[in-house]
Amino acid sequence: MSEEPQVFGRQPEPLLIVISGPSGVGKDTVLQRLKNCDMPFHFVVTVNTRPPRPGEVEGVDYIFISHEQYFEMKEKGELLEHAKVYNDFKGVPKAQVQQALESGKDVLMRLDVQGAARVRELVPEAVLIFLTTTDEDELVRRLEQRKTEKPEDLKVRIATAREEFKRVGEFDYVVVNPDDRIDEALEAILSIIRAEHHRVHPRKVNL
Repeated sequence: MSEEPQVFGRQPEPLLIVISGPSGVGKDTVLQRLKNCDMPFHFVVTVNTRPPRPGEVEGVDYIFISHEQYFEMKEKGELLEHAKVYNDFKGVPKAQVQQALESGKDVLMRLDVQGAARVRELVPEAVLIFLTTTDEDELVRRLEQRKTEKPEDLKVRIATAREEFKRVGEFDYVVVNPDDRIDEALEAILSIIRAEHHRVHPRKVNL
């Protein structure tokens, strides 16, 4: 028999929230706007084995570590999620997430679609939000305007995005992030978080 839900004096359970979606949907922009909301969120700082780029701050943008340190953390099971990016590696420190949850803060992390699926396997109670553009044409236009890839690499990114859109059914929510209307996407995400905190049967994250 399930436990009777508490009505009076209940405290919200901290959430583990994953913002995901294909390249070009605006994950970084949305996350930065969430940081400016002055809400009691913990934003995960991932470890990364590549050297810092100009303007990047240690402990803010990434925690920069050596390949040896990365593989030691991976071997010890200290990474909640990890991935190879070109010739370098990045991962989410499990202890950082645990400490934030224990303090009562909601934890937000930005992951690609594959990373989000991995977190769902490990933490079924995580809240997965799929960010998307209004349509595919808008996504292609954004990727082209970035001018960060060669034409052949851009084709690969677009093809990858098409495959990732097919996985939206693995997520809990989908949020459209239209051009020049990021406030709408931001409010949708905050509404999801507020609603999750008012569930009769709250999610309880266990790591």
